[in-house]
Amino acid sequence: MNKSVIFISVVGGALLGAATVWWLAPRSSDNTDGGTSSEPEPLYWVAPMDPNYQRDKPGKSPMGMDLIPVYAEDQQGPDSGPGTVSISPEVVNNLGVRTAPAEQAPLETEINTVGYVHYNEDKLIHLHPRVEGWIEKLYIKAEGDPVAAGEPVYDLYAPALVNAQEEYLLALERNNQRLISAASERLRALQLAEKTIDRLRRTRQVQQTVTLYSPQDGVVDNLNIREGFYVQPGTTLMSIGALDEVWVGAEVFERQAALVEAGAPVTMTLDYLPGRTWQGQVDYVYPTLDAETRTIKLRMRFANPDRVLKPNMFAQVSIQARGETSGLLIPREALIRTGNSDRVVLALGDGRFKSINVKVGRVTPDKVEILDGLRAGEKVVTSAQFLLDSESAKSSDFKRMHHQSQNQADASRQADVMGIINSLDQEQRVMNISREAIPKWNRGPATMDFQVSEAVDMTALKPGMSIHFVFEITPQREFLVTVVHPMDGNVGGGSGAHDSMDHSNHEGMNHD
Repeated sequence: MNKSVIFISVVGGALLGAATVWWLAPRSSDNTDGGTSSEPEPLYWVAPMDPNYQRDKPGKSPMGMDLIPVYAEDQQGPDSGPGTVSISPEVVNNLGVRTAPAEQAPLETEINTVGYVHYNEDKLIHLHPRVEGWIEKLYIKAEGDPVAAGEPVYDLYAPALVNAQEEYLLALERNNQRLISAASERLRALQLAEKTIDRLRRTRQVQQTVTLYSPQDGVVDNLNIREGFYVQPGTTLMSIGALDEVWVGAEVFERQAALVEAGAPVTMTLDYLPGRTWQGQVDYVYPTLDAETRTIKLRMRFANPDRVLKPNMFAQVSIQARGETSGLLIPREALIRTGNSDRVVLALGDGRFKSINVKVGRVTPDKVEILDGLRAGEKVVTSAQFLLDSESAKSSDFKRMHHQSQNQADASRQADVMGIINSLDQEQRVMNISREAIPKWNRGPATMDFQVSEAVDMTALKPGMSIHFVFEITPQREFLVTVVHPMDGNVGGGSGAHDSMDHSNHEGMNHD
């Protein structure tokens, strides 16, 4: 790896904000006491903006910039593969390089969209006559007028209603309960109110025009009649919608549909009432996708006790969608998206950085889910990453050099070996075992304590038993037995054939 550092030269005036990447190594300084410098000699010099322009002595680049010395590989430094760049701590600070760890956490998503206020269709009523007739009087004069439950809406003259009243009076005169019951049910089926039927029973006088009343509180919409109109069954006279609760319809993109479910909390704002917010929830996610817009429709509910939310109002809604499963998340600004790949700049430590490819999952305004390429706890660069990426990309293979996969890391921390149980404690789940040598770790025989996994049945184990067992080294540096196979007919009597090893010096290996 080249022992080099990056400097950024900020050009003033018209070039303010343009950064130039310099590849510099520590220069030897004059020794005031006459001693020689311990700095290595440069191999050659290169142009800061074109590493292919090389010279064997200092000078100027074609752009008029000082050439940069390149030194021999530092054999003592860690090799992190092609594309690794190294910068000094001073330059890291000057560049404002910041890093953030990849964290395993639920992906909380805020989906912002727009919607329109609608009537609550559960409480939207359409009024239709059930007989032919004429509107004699209309109590509601205009759309939008409020109306209360039981308030008169219109008077209707209909010959069928007159005949039904006469049949009811005839049944009363005959005092035939079956006829009375049938006649009264017919009046109810024709939408006569109970108070109208009671008045007919008391007065025994047929009303030529019958008043019909509002079935609920609300406002009038779709008023399609005026006084004198001839109406018949199937004619929509008007609609009455309740406003104590409203629906808001909205749409989200296809890629966001999986994040939204019924019950998700929603915050709504309206332009005509700035500073005020309403809290509601997703009531229903429609099952079909719009083929043209590639969106899914949603229905949300909001309480409206003061009636300020009115149908057809335009609203901005923010849906709080929370994933049930956690994912590996990084800040969105750390992701570098190109036409062919997605990558991040991995902070390797000690001023070393490398661009690597990653596989991206869900994306929110603040977070990005990484499906492959990173592990929890690793650090990515969140600022100045484009400068680092531009240098690393010149020679990077975009692969994770010297970074084991999870399966490889797990395998490197496991070993299977023969041993003899010296003692065991079932309550504490601890066994003292004299094990044989572990060739792959270059470790000789040892006697030591092992923790025992909950998955292992200790009731069949006893001191002096020869076993074949598998153990792993946990992140807490403990030795955990995960599998035990008793060796039938081969029971040892102790640990005299094995070298003792103090538990505080467990293995002494570097498991990083």
